[in-house]
Amino acid sequence: MALAGAMALGGCSFGGGPELEVHGAFMPQPVGDMAGGFLTVTNSGDAADKLTSVTSPLSDDVQIHETKDQKMRQVTSFDIPAEGELKLERGGSHIMFMGIKKQPKRGDKVRIELHFEKSGPIEVDLPVEAATHNPSKHQAPGDRHP
Repeated sequence: MALAGAMALGGCSFGGGPELEVHGAFMPQPVGDMAGGFLTVTNSGDAADKLTSVTSPLSDDVQIHETKDQKMRQVTSFDIPAEGELKLERGGSHIMFMGIKKQPKRGDKVRIELHFEKSGPIEVDLPVEAATHNPSKHQAPGDRHP
């Protein structure tokens, strides 16, 4: 089963700049009042950008976290290098939904909006997967869309 990864473009401009695409998005089914979100933002443009925040109807407190030295901490932004990518994945940097308003179940989709320093916002649907879901480092066919 291929991930129903969301894809969107943002920040497209004729004078160069960031060109962002989101893929591989998912949320493991939460087991408490918090949830994690994972995805990859690819920048095919010639300028860097930053992910500065995430909003969602699921929670009034959506944070972006990094994991360093096995400790998780909230950060204010993540760099997205020109012609590079930002990976939000288990065991590393991720989206954290605090005090979720309802328990999404496997098969549901959770709407989020990614906010960037330079590019316009991108809306993404996170498919809710099994609590133990952890995709391999290799993408499934059909996961990434041009």
